[in-house]
Amino acid sequence: MKLIKKGHACVRVEQDGRTLVIDPGGFSEADAAVGADALLVTHEHPDHFDEARLRAAMEANPAAQIWTLRSVAEKISTVFPGRVHTVGDGDTFEAAGFEIEAHGQLHAVIHPDIPRIANCGYVVDGSLFHPGDALTVPGRPVDTLLLPVHAPWSKVSEVIDYVREVAPRRAIDVHDGLLADQGRPVYDRLIGDLGGVDHGRLTPGESVSVAR
Repeated sequence: MKLIKKGHACVRVEQDGRTLVIDPGGFSEADAAVGADALLVTHEHPDHFDEARLRAAMEANPAAQIWTLRSVAEKISTVFPGRVHTVGDGDTFEAAGFEIEAHGQLHAVIHPDIPRIANCGYVVDGSLFHPGDALTVPGRPVDTLLLPVHAPWSKVSEVIDYVREVAPRRAIDVHDGLLADQGRPVYDRLIGDLGGVDHGRLTPGESVSVAR
């Protein structure tokens, strides 16, 4: 599989002419989802879910479909009738030929005064895990973890412990749109030294091969 970073939390996964896009939000490239055969959305926050980007993908490919949790599906099911599928923790399904497992139920705690919303991460082809905005442990081995490296709800010690607990072969940063360039080497060093796995990041448009 080929993994392409599309800005912040959004990635494209390509395999044998099929394209899966996860979390095309407001911080990703405007055309991040165009060309997708299937789209996954982890939760309703605008940096992960942007209707305009979804609409661009759905209009470009009339066969494209979306899989997401109920809170997002309720916002867009009438916009894309018959093309939005509701999923949740524990579900397994096929999206454009990719085998998907859904893991997790809630967004990480931002602050006790802010109600938690639903969040669902996705394992792709038993190999790649995108947790969305949560430090969900999928309860199964994964080769590549898409690591939410920086967010209002996290601190670096939690991120390091999360990498250790999931124990992938490799961790690649996502959710880095709020992280200033001068701060990146600090995160790179800490996670690389203490995480115990191969750790890296991709610039928007950069790609890497992912084991299946």
